[in-house]
Amino acid sequence: MAEPPGLRDERGEGAPGAPAPASPCLADNRLNLDVYPDGCGHFLQLLERHRGDLARVEFVRLSSNDRLLGTALGALPLLRSLKSLVLKGGHARDEFGSRRPGSLTSLPPDFGNLRCLTHLDLSFNRLSTLPSCIPHLRSLRVLLVNHNSLEALPEDFGCLSKLTFFSAMRNQLKGLPRSIGELAALQDLYLSENALEYLPEEVGNLHSCTELDLSGNRLANIPDSLANLKCLRRLHLHSNLLVTVPASLASLPNLSRLDLQNNRLRAVPPEIQTSPFVRLRGNPLGESEPSPRPDEPSARSLQRLFLASGEDSFTVTSEGCRVFLDCGICFCFPPGAASVPLCVHFRTLEPDPRWVKLRHHDVLLSPVLELQPHGLEFQQEVEIWMPFASPQTLQQREVVVRTFSGQSWSDLRTKKHVACCSVLHFSWFLVVSRLVENECKVPAEGTLLFSSVDPDIKVVFPPGVTEETRSVKLQVLPISAEEIEEITADTGCRASPLLCLSQDCPADFLRPVRIQLPLPLGVTGLNLDRSRLRLLHGDLQGQTWDDITSQVVLEFTHLYAIFEVTHFSWYWLWYTTKTYIGGIAKKVYERLRMYQVNFIALQRKKDPEQVLLQCVPKHKVDPVLKKLQDRYRGPEPSDMVEMFEGEQFFAAFERGISIDMDRPDCVDGRLSFIFYSHLKNMKEIYVTSPVDRKGQAVKGQVSFYRGAVPESVPEEASRRRKGPDSLWLATLPIKLPRLKSRSGDNSSPLNGFSFPPLNLGNAETGYLTQANLLSIARRVGGDWQTIGLNLGFSYQQIERIGYNHREDLDKQILDMLFSWAKQNSEDPNCVEKLITAMKESGRQDIADEIEAIIELGRQKYRESIRRVGLEQESSTEDSATAMV
Repeated sequence: MAEPPGLRDERGEGAPGAPAPASPCLADNRLNLDVYPDGCGHFLQLLERHRGDLARVEFVRLSSNDRLLGTALGALPLLRSLKSLVLKGGHARDEFGSRRPGSLTSLPPDFGNLRCLTHLDLSFNRLSTLPSCIPHLRSLRVLLVNHNSLEALPEDFGCLSKLTFFSAMRNQLKGLPRSIGELAALQDLYLSENALEYLPEEVGNLHSCTELDLSGNRLANIPDSLANLKCLRRLHLHSNLLVTVPASLASLPNLSRLDLQNNRLRAVPPEIQTSPFVRLRGNPLGESEPSPRPDEPSARSLQRLFLASGEDSFTVTSEGCRVFLDCGICFCFPPGAASVPLCVHFRTLEPDPRWVKLRHHDVLLSPVLELQPHGLEFQQEVEIWMPFASPQTLQQREVVVRTFSGQSWSDLRTKKHVACCSVLHFSWFLVVSRLVENECKVPAEGTLLFSSVDPDIKVVFPPGVTEETRSVKLQVLPISAEEIEEITADTGCRASPLLCLSQDCPADFLRPVRIQLPLPLGVTGLNLDRSRLRLLHGDLQGQTWDDITSQVVLEFTHLYAIFEVTHFSWYWLWYTTKTYIGGIAKKVYERLRMYQVNFIALQRKKDPEQVLLQCVPKHKVDPVLKKLQDRYRGPEPSDMVEMFEGEQFFAAFERGISIDMDRPDCVDGRLSFIFYSHLKNMKEIYVTSPVDRKGQAVKGQVSFYRGAVPESVPEEASRRRKGPDSLWLATLPIKLPRLKSRSGDNSSPLNGFSFPPLNLGNAETGYLTQANLLSIARRVGGDWQTIGLNLGFSYQQIERIGYNHREDLDKQILDMLFSWAKQNSEDPNCVEKLITAMKESGRQDIADEIEAIIELGRQKYRESIRRVGLEQESSTEDSATAMV
């Protein structure tokens, strides 16, 4: 919702020749103190020292998060000329980044003596009742009480006869007083996201009302008197419980939007259904009311399905259901969403560039959820709840659910702490934290767009700027002076917030667009040295930054720089002594996208050949090591390294150590990783040594690289290197102990065991071969007895295997695993049983490895089928050609 016209905060300078103000806080007749940490203290000092200067003040802004608010409230009625008063909370944030409400619970009675007051904003506070002084403010035209705890409005609310704008969004209102119909001048009424269950007939007396927002309430019906609102242009009724609407709404002469989405409308009058300005999606139109069953408490209750960890599908019927996965993901299928029984398959995927599309400064907060069948259209929207890691350190950002529509990726808005979205089709879903995105439609007559992160950033579109309506988006990245100084090592450098503008139309604007940016911190119109100011323009990928200072006309006020452009991308205002800063800006821009990380290489205490590799952000290193120290040991974490969100890197073992695993992500002895700051960048692998370890242990290392492993690895790779080897990130030492259990001269990979060739599974779902089982056996270690029991062996069988090979751990593992494989080779579900046994034994790493091998087999099978199909088609065409 936009603020009332003419009341947006603008900081102007005094008129030329006017005397110097008593304080820099006081600008002419405006006193903006909500930007100061101790604004109420400033106000009280001004009142004590310069009471005469405050007599002319008409506009005051204070933060209700201020500790001296109570004292300041008692002094505010002394400002008899006061016209606009803003006492908003939300300036402070809690540990989760949410706005903290202010401490305001009421107003002193003598506030009613402010006879000139026309604008009052009490949003983001703790009001449970409207202060009794407010109905006495007979000159009041604009009243905002959003984000409070109001349960009712006073009966004499209608006394505010001059009120034209009233907003009480996000409260707990259950009803409205009948006197609301006496507000004859009211033009805008916003009551969304309350608990309204009914509307009085007197609402129809608001004859001047042009916009009425009642969305997100509990209204089951609305009064017929709404048809009397002849000036009404927009009526928002979505997300209620409406079962009927009066047909007379369609005859309102000025109505241009009637939003009835997500209600319980099963039938609507024909004149409403055919109107072009009506929105009806999300209603069970045309469906009959289901009759309640004897064993159900209500016809609206949905069946609940709780799925265990091994399940990967569920069935949805036309009656709908709620589905709860063990990982915390929930689905809600409303009745009628699926017309026929539908089997839904789901899985969670590790981050991969194919499934994760990150834009600049995005942060991935969840694994990827895939739902199948893809693209199937539901009759009603299906709700999806996805848990995610809440980023406490990421301020001034928003959380969205990113999904694939079949042609492109798009963002679905959601709640702050629970990612909830509504969709009509299935594909891939992931939770992303992004820069706050402000959007508007630009018509031919022009408009204004400003940032909700920094309201001082504004974009003005003049009339005639475009022939057809365009959609424009604005994003802002605030940058502290400390960050600029740390990256550039220059105390003289300053920069404004980073501004990104984009549009859905590739063509330039027909007229210049006017952009207002705040001057860098510490720079004002009084001390501005124009020779040091640089305006930079960057492409949408942030790869190049051009100095366009001489190409635009820069205007300056006391706090802002204003310029005009005809096309959009990144814009950045710098204040520096450098003559060329394009390269510096690129360096700073890249560093703002980077994370400082450490690499970790740990070896299992029971089996050092099982190595866990991980890339961890620097603030997570200590807790991760503390959590793993009971099972693993290893070298100190690597030195600090900088990485991009979503960057691919590799690990390779050197000096006589190699990976002994047929993994899809292991190519030419190097292991592929993708870094995401809020997810586990971890893989556990099995390593071995081609060097004979019977006599002594083998010392080697694992090195991490940004790209491919260099062809020749220098001997000093374990040392800290700088210079030409730019791909190198870090190297950590690894030590494999000398062999103990692998005794004897038997060179057979099965240590004397002889079994016929094994192919567990089938071609369509993927095989596990004898080589795969051998690789898996080498990873099992001392857990083999637990795994054997979960595979179905009896205690007696486990003891017999242990006794037969009591001097050789390897033979115990091989005997158990290959005996089971031989007995279950004809079972089509044997591979799934093996995966389940590994998970139940606490060996998720082996289970993941088996699944990766199976998936690789499926891919090869599908490719072979595709090739065979193409060859058959080709041979058929050749035969047909020959016959012709």
